[in-house]
Amino acid sequence: MAEPKRPAGTSAIYIAAPESETGKSTIALGLLHRLAASAAKVGVFRPITRTSRQERDYILELLLAHSTAGVPYEQCIGVTYQQLHDDRDAAIVAIVEAYHAVATMCDAVVIVGSDYTDVASPAELSVNARIAANLGAPVLLTVRGWGRTPDEIASVVGVCLEELSGQRAHVAAVLANRCDPARLAEVARALSGFGPRNYVLPEEPLLAAPTVAEMQTAVAGKAIRGDTELFEREVMDVMVAGMTADHCLERLRDGMAVITPGDRSDVVLAVASAHGAQGFPSLSCLILNGGFELHTSIAALVAGLRLRLPIIATTAGTYDTASAAASARGRVTATSQRKIDTALGLMDRHVDMADLVEQLAIPIPTVTTPQMFVHQLQEQARSMRKHIVLPEGDDDRILKSAGRLLQRSVADLTILGDEAHIRLRASELGVSLDGATVIDPRVSELNEQFAEQYSELRKSKGVTVEQAREIMHDATYFGTMLVFNDMVDGMVSGAVHTTAHTVRPALQIIRTVPGVSTVSSIFLMCLPDRVLAYGDCAIIPNPTIEQLADIAICSARTAAKFGIDPRVAMLSYSTGDSGTGVDVEKVRSATQLIRERDPELLVDGPIQYDAAVDPSVAATKMHDSPVGGRATVLIFPDLNTGNNTYKAVQRSAGAIAIGPVLQGLRKPVNDLSRGALVEDIVNTVAITAIQAQGGR
Repeated sequence: MAEPKRPAGTSAIYIAAPESETGKSTIALGLLHRLAASAAKVGVFRPITRTSRQERDYILELLLAHSTAGVPYEQCIGVTYQQLHDDRDAAIVAIVEAYHAVATMCDAVVIVGSDYTDVASPAELSVNARIAANLGAPVLLTVRGWGRTPDEIASVVGVCLEELSGQRAHVAAVLANRCDPARLAEVARALSGFGPRNYVLPEEPLLAAPTVAEMQTAVAGKAIRGDTELFEREVMDVMVAGMTADHCLERLRDGMAVITPGDRSDVVLAVASAHGAQGFPSLSCLILNGGFELHTSIAALVAGLRLRLPIIATTAGTYDTASAAASARGRVTATSQRKIDTALGLMDRHVDMADLVEQLAIPIPTVTTPQMFVHQLQEQARSMRKHIVLPEGDDDRILKSAGRLLQRSVADLTILGDEAHIRLRASELGVSLDGATVIDPRVSELNEQFAEQYSELRKSKGVTVEQAREIMHDATYFGTMLVFNDMVDGMVSGAVHTTAHTVRPALQIIRTVPGVSTVSSIFLMCLPDRVLAYGDCAIIPNPTIEQLADIAICSARTAAKFGIDPRVAMLSYSTGDSGTGVDVEKVRSATQLIRERDPELLVDGPIQYDAAVDPSVAATKMHDSPVGGRATVLIFPDLNTGNNTYKAVQRSAGAIAIGPVLQGLRKPVNDLSRGALVEDIVNTVAITAIQAQGGR
């Protein structure tokens, strides 16, 4: 029988395990992200699933949210457990056919084996091995380390490798997951005698922690109070408050769910008050059991505290409630952003992803997808970590972004605002700010130094030290002074404030680079197969000839920092010598000025958009142009054209617009849209960090 082959050009890896709760979804997620940075179309396939029309496979939904091949959910499933049990040979044939249909649409596929959610079967690993062999996919064997000694883990691996070998499956690597964090080196040594590459990951309690909403379901409870957003926070511990209030307070921990009968008014008040008090842990929820309603006065007092703490009521007794809470286990789903970031961070730190992916022999891509570009941004930022200040610490999006940036080691952070409020709110949101510096501009000892410096910088405008002291209470001005004094490397603002409020302090304090008098912007437009730079789409309404030249030169330099080979198109409504008019002549003059100022820069204009990006149009209109049909940096003649064009491309072509990226300043300061999503903020901080690194 001929050796099974994958579709030409398609790479794949099969994640298989001999047992349940090995954390395959964590591993698959990390692999998927790394593959998406190396291949344009990365898909997911589940050979066996227990789902039905009523219940979808949550692991598959999680992974599809991060895949880039665009294959529909229904096509990514092989067979059900029932089909496998009814006729194993026929089921494997169906799996092979379904897989090949997916693989033809992908450059790489992550195949996630069965979950052991069906009736326990010692032959399940054997079935997965047989499927992997028939798909021609190398296996990443995953075993659970929790509760086992290093020798026991090695013994499990040895048995599994024999089973896989018996089915002619090729094992690319072994990953021992959920190991005792204190014994990782011992586990690695115990596995070193096996042939495949070996990786060891520690146990991470957060990944198995239920959310407050999942805990509510587990105890059959009803939400009676609390911020709905906080029901997505993870429960890290459970305490049954059967003791007096003072002893309860001694035992509180961050992320804890406290269970107490609803008629224990003393405990309810103590716990609720502690959650909102400075110096006490931030709890995940309060569960009132026994079916007792809060006394009217106590309920009014709790309401008066205006806490966001979720409070859940259940009719179950203390024993049943505690048992249900203790056995509740969380899932990593498509909406579990904190768990997703934690999983990706674990894989980055403990697995040589580049080495593992290299074994799959993925072809070098000829395109750059949005996922590739975003991954490259974060990798470049991580390569020389910089310190960025975020002045808008009162905004939840900023706190969530900060948690992700710190988790992924993209940048060091300083956050401005009231420290007690920021850290409490971050805890409520389930965000860790460990490693971040928090400064309150209103009380900082730096205020006086900054006021004196600012008044000196603005003395020609009549600014006194007294006025400067008040101005320094503004977080944006304070943050800009941190950048000016090299206490941080850059600033990102604008989630709450206007563009003018972000740019004005930068112009007054940091000022422009020598030889450039214009602060402008570009958007990095991530199209399905490439990344283009659009400028200026945010700052200068009607640029002069000199300003257009500044925008083009700065845009080319900025683009180069992000790996975009700059070929500059000066856009107009006519191409070459075909048109006349004031607007066309302005672009023509700006193009000539650019050539005089930077003779090495590839630039052409005036040129229409289609001639700039479409080789077939360029062959007709500008066949001798070094830019026509291949432009990567597109400079618009005015803000009206640029802003509308980038939004039209973003909405109609499904492009991801990253920016605006400000340019022309001596040090990087970047503006956010007030509608910015967490992902937008993360990308902008990465961009700012790269700008602070200097050259490409």
